[in-house]
Amino acid sequence: MTETIAPETVAPEPTPEQAALFARVRRLMLIAGLTTALAVAAVLVAIGYRLFRTEGSTVTAETTSMLPKGARIVSTGVAGDRLVVTLDIGGVTEIRTYDAHTLKATGKLKFVSEP
Repeated sequence: MTETIAPETVAPEPTPEQAALFARVRRLMLIAGLTTALAVAAVLVAIGYRLFRTEGSTVTAETTSMLPKGARIVSTGVAGDRLVVTLDIGGVTEIRTYDAHTLKATGKLKFVSEP
């Protein structure tokens, strides 16, 4: 049994111009890689800052809302970042919404019966 061995291919030595080109390409790739790593790090820092900053922040808000005479609170609830209060005002149903963080009124919806 005779085995044939393939000749080993050897790359020729690069010329000085080719060596300079290879060095320039390596330098440009290093700059691009470092720029990309810096951008990814900046995005991760921004995301982490937003996550940890909003968890610990609590805003204490206190307000008094005047209800019409004879009004009765039927129910309350939370929808997203809104506080929802359902009122019965002399047989008319009204829904008022407030911002849960600042307790400022954001909307009012009245339901009346057709005559």
